[in-house]
Amino acid sequence: MTLSSNPQIAKVLMQITWVIGGIGLWNGFNALGAGNIDSATQWIAGWAVGGVGLVSFIRHAIFHRSDALRMGWDYGTRNDFQLEVGFANLAWGVVAFTGLSQGWGTQALGSLILLVGIYMLQAAVLHLLELKTAEQPRYASKAVNISYALFTLYFGINALSS
Repeated sequence: MTLSSNPQIAKVLMQITWVIGGIGLWNGFNALGAGNIDSATQWIAGWAVGGVGLVSFIRHAIFHRSDALRMGWDYGTRNDFQLEVGFANLAWGVVAFTGLSQGWGTQALGSLILLVGIYMLQAAVLHLLELKTAEQPRYASKAVNISYALFTLYFGINALSS
């Protein structure tokens, strides 16, 4: 069975990713503002790492052709790099949900959040460098990517400092 390569599918999945991550970040910042780092870490781990990781896996690996077209990376063949990124997203999503279900502490979840933050910061820098050569730069998505990276770094560091 061949899945659709319509870039609209990946666009909708990307928007769902932003909403899921936004829910986690919003509630994480609210919990952190109330002085509850444990709750903040759980919100971030569950939504901004776990939920984002699983939806990103679906977008990058299952609908890889759709996502390649959305990003302007369609080479006419399967892009194994994109599949690898999807597998990484799946890995941290599964680990986040496993940690939450097993009652991992703030520092363990914080380590996972920090790992995602470091990875996403590196990816965000690469995406920013793409702006120089992009035919149609996507400034909004680049801003979201760098914000997500910085916020996950922030929460990871806070969790490890608690």
